[in-house]
Amino acid sequence: MHRTKTSTPYYENSTAIRDVELVYKELEERPIERHCTLKTGCCHFLQTGETPFLTRGEALLAARAVRRTGRKDLPKRTDGACKLLHPRTSRCLIYEGRPFGCRTHFCQEAGGPYERKKVIDLIHRLEEIDRKLDGTGSKNLHEAIEEALKEQRY
Repeated sequence: MHRTKTSTPYYENSTAIRDVELVYKELEERPIERHCTLKTGCCHFLQTGETPFLTRGEALLAARAVRRTGRKDLPKRTDGACKLLHPRTSRCLIYEGRPFGCRTHFCQEAGGPYERKKVIDLIHRLEEIDRKLDGTGSKNLHEAIEEALKEQRY
């Protein structure tokens, strides 16, 4: 589904991206033990059966990070892994801009999922950003980013 521009001017998208970055920063500052080993096992969705879902604000931030890699579209993959994994290095193309779900829920080697009660306030903030952007709730990572890439012109 292609999102059409309605009442969401550029500055609101920029504000939303900033607000999502603030949520991610606050998450990093919490004393929740994490040890990402960059083995990317959690990024192989077909194997794990887990795919992150993104709110609209998160998708805008991720799309901006994709654009910063020089890409206009997500790379193609047929192996069930995240399209954001570099095809040769298997490193996340947007690691610094990776979504909340990638940061909190999908990697056993990094320490397993965060307890929801420890991050529920941040989830609610992401949902509020989604509402302010007239979002329709969380969407599958690839679908959400592809939609945001089609919309973004900056």
